[in-house]
Amino acid sequence: MSGDDDSSGWQLTESDPGVFTQLLKTLGVPLVVDDLYSLDPESLAELQPLHALIFLFKWVENQSSVPSSGGQYDPEFPGFFAHQVVNNACATLAVMNAIGNIPGLQMGPQLAELLSFTAGMDPQTSGMAITSSDWLREAHNALSPPSAISLEGLDLPKTSEDAYHFIVYLPYAGSVYELDGLKQAPVNHGPYSESGEGWLAKARDVIQARIGTYPAGALEFSLLAVHDDPVPRLQEQLAQLQAVGQQAEAAELVVKLANENSKRERWAFENSLRRHNYLGFIHALLLNMAKAGKLEAAKEGAKKALQERIERKKKGEAVMDED
Repeated sequence: MSGDDDSSGWQLTESDPGVFTQLLKTLGVPLVVDDLYSLDPESLAELQPLHALIFLFKWVENQSSVPSSGGQYDPEFPGFFAHQVVNNACATLAVMNAIGNIPGLQMGPQLAELLSFTAGMDPQTSGMAITSSDWLREAHNALSPPSAISLEGLDLPKTSEDAYHFIVYLPYAGSVYELDGLKQAPVNHGPYSESGEGWLAKARDVIQARIGTYPAGALEFSLLAVHDDPVPRLQEQLAQLQAVGQQAEAAELVVKLANENSKRERWAFENSLRRHNYLGFIHALLLNMAKAGKLEAAKEGAKKALQERIERKKKGEAVMDED
């Protein structure tokens, strides 16, 4: 869950594939993350081999402790599972609960040492060990916007904001599991067939059933796919095709590689924007607007837009970030 209290130095993280991919890179894990806009077989097939799905949804306080979508708690889950013990850490915790259950996964020495250290611990203690890791918190915060302005000590009235939470769906020991750091144990959603789409067919049913509990047209969730980096495979295939003179097929791979490289360049640029401190720019912009006599009108326009958003929220309408 993402919130303001009891964050213990963990900052909010965006549900963005570039953020998650950079986090995995920092952890020494050769996987990437992509947005999923559809759960149809064709969309999922393009991302194979696919190891886990990260689901972001609006968290509701005091929600039922009954497992979602008909699953059953598995207190004897033999894999890795950690509880979320501080706010704002759910994104990295979801990543840890995912990669901690992928057999034979390559990882950096610090991550390997941390997972080895937590072996045999109960979920609560594992969660405490993870969120107490300074280097992991620094990796998490590295892609969060800097906190340039502090409102502490101003005695401002507290406002309640919507909280969002990351969980993981993945295959383990022949069943599809839901790993939610706010639940008492992993949720077993039952076995899956090894034929056809494998675990993804079962995961699709579970996730679609969960999405079906939202009002029609709701946009309060997103889905990310954790899969192998396709670039090394595409480069190898391209070299093989070029070696045997299959230029038409090679040209198709060149386009795919260009798209992947372009996506990574965009992620790098967006991540650099997230790390940048815009306070100086904002100060200069406001100063020049004031000199040009445009600041007051802009302020009144912003107040009006804010009031309209508040009114829409009171009426129960979905309000997306528009800033």
